[in-house]
Amino acid sequence: MFRFIVRRLLQLIPALFGLSILLFIWLHRLPGGPETAILGERGTPEMRAAIRQNLGLDEPILVQYGRFMKRMLRLDLGASIATKREVTTEFLQRFPGTVELAATAIIIAIAIGIPLGYLAARRRGRLLDHVSVAGSLIGVCIPVFFLAYVLKAIFAENLHLFPSSGRQDPTIEATRITNFFVLDGLMTREWDAAADALWHLVLPGLALASIPLAIIVRITRASVLEVLGEDFVRTAEAKGLTERVVRQRHVLRNAMLPVATTIGLLTGGLLSGAVLTETVFAFSGIGAFIADSISQRDYPVLMGFIMIIAVLFVLVNLLVDLSYSLIDPRVRVR
Repeated sequence: MFRFIVRRLLQLIPALFGLSILLFIWLHRLPGGPETAILGERGTPEMRAAIRQNLGLDEPILVQYGRFMKRMLRLDLGASIATKREVTTEFLQRFPGTVELAATAIIIAIAIGIPLGYLAARRRGRLLDHVSVAGSLIGVCIPVFFLAYVLKAIFAENLHLFPSSGRQDPTIEATRITNFFVLDGLMTREWDAAADALWHLVLPGLALASIPLAIIVRITRASVLEVLGEDFVRTAEAKGLTERVVRQRHVLRNAMLPVATTIGLLTGGLLSGAVLTETVFAFSGIGAFIADSISQRDYPVLMGFIMIIAVLFVLVNLLVDLSYSLIDPRVRVR
């Protein structure tokens, strides 16, 4: 197991190296540049040239890439061109919000998707099966931003049941320790602050969970149907085992491998930021900040954020691979 973890972590090095090259080429191929975002259309050529020289963008691309790699090896991501703050500081300030939002969305998707997919498979061809399949298709087809606007209009602006924007009510004086608002409220026993932060996560979490929920329902249903047709399930039923034992020990456990893979991929994608959801609900996360950085050609932020997200994506999928041995002991033997 230890050698497997080390091998997967070593595979991260060439992956990050290749990603850094592609990112660098892509960023420098974007039309315009930081000087355009800073000066606008009225900047003179002399002013643009001075900014490019100050940022080191007038040097050959190989020199710029070498300088970037040297900083990366020192874990120095540089400073944002737009805000003048360290990229690491910007990331640590916004990433907790993205983690809370992603965790809310994936918990909703798992809590509803796996039971619904299992029940749909057990009742194949019945009303519940048809409804779940149709619902999953609708969930995949509806754009997230449209669902976010609908939820916001109905439950926040008309019914006033949930807040319409932000991560927490600004009038609440909450203690900040980790910048995870819910966790900070629990750690400091500021229950009102924790509850308010959770309340702010409901609508954006539901909107963001729509596509993962639909995918998990379909994958779970297909996987359970496949397992139900296996000989060992029919043998267990013929032996007179109770439905609960057959469901937990034989069906669900063997059907979870593809579901776990799907959940890992979805979680990694959610952690990369939800630009549309964060924008609709004015939720302070990395998604909206990355979108703003693209328009501002903020190269240090884009390079730093995307490289960190790539590492997190690999680590999430490593945890998924490790979970295989818990779900199916045969994986551990192989």
